[in-house]
Amino acid sequence: METILVTGGAGFVGSHVSWLLCDLGFRVTVVDDLSTGHRAAVPPSASFVLADLRDAGSINRVFAEHRYDVIMHFAARTLVGESNARPIDYIQYNIGTLSNVLQAAVDHGTRAFILSSTASIFDSRDGSDIDESLPVSPGNPYGESKHMCERILFWAERSHGIRTAILRYFNAAGAQFGGNLGEDHRPETHLIPLVLQVALRRRSHIDIFGDDYPTPDGTCIRDYVHVLDLADAHVRALIALRSSGGLTYNVGSGTGYSVCEVIEIAERVTGRDIPTMIRPRRAGDPASLVADSGKLQRELGWRPRHSDLPTIIQSAWSWHARHPDGFDSPSLAAPSGAEGSLIGGRQVY
Repeated sequence: METILVTGGAGFVGSHVSWLLCDLGFRVTVVDDLSTGHRAAVPPSASFVLADLRDAGSINRVFAEHRYDVIMHFAARTLVGESNARPIDYIQYNIGTLSNVLQAAVDHGTRAFILSSTASIFDSRDGSDIDESLPVSPGNPYGESKHMCERILFWAERSHGIRTAILRYFNAAGAQFGGNLGEDHRPETHLIPLVLQVALRRRSHIDIFGDDYPTPDGTCIRDYVHVLDLADAHVRALIALRSSGGLTYNVGSGTGYSVCEVIEIAERVTGRDIPTMIRPRRAGDPASLVADSGKLQRELGWRPRHSDLPTIIQSAWSWHARHPDGFDSPSLAAPSGAEGSLIGGRQVY
């Protein structure tokens, strides 16, 4: 089994992927500066290194201590609204950390690299599902920075032979089944946890940013993919990189839900009213982003098994209801695996 370095592995998606890798028997080292991640989210069987990836010396020391077969790179600044206010900072951070890690990988003989990318590299498609062949047109600096990272990987593969895979997430959501590992951003900006905070009476209402979009109910439509399905996609990409490179996949459920539909389903799942307030549109928000993940399904056998919205919200509700203060909640139990699919003949999550 490969030895995996997971950068940003204390964050939401990175921690779920790290748990799955450990459950499957991979040797995992997590590197994180804990600026947005949580030490408690890291699997106990993984090694942990506290390091700032902007410091090339720190990341080279990590590589000097161990040989890594594969890098999974999650470390990034990811808030669309904040990127509009701080574009230079976002581009410098995301490209700088990626470049430092990738250069160290090349220098120390790592042969495979998986990048956490984003659907924010695409603009709205007027209701059409987004596949990998569509032109890239970032609508915000965050998406622009990720597109630049993708291009850096392209040239690293061409020049240095490092095999690469790019996974373009749509809206990662949900939590590990059992409610012991989930989403804890500070501040929180993602719709589903914000809605559930209202259900928990931690917020008075949920803001809806624009109700005049060209969608059936006037609110933005997004594709939500369960974090466990994302973890599955990463393991499948890792296996595929044993024999090929230059892989790029969109990862989403293929079904779009409006903001109002998310709120309605959350009210059903929680059994609680969720008051709303209409606000002006936010800059850079496209009307609709829905994935066409057919390529990922055809080539790697991936399926969005847990990504129907009621399942996503129910799993997230289990986490937030049990741990309203996130990883600061008392008596946080150790996360455990959950039922899942077969990868390479082995049962995972």
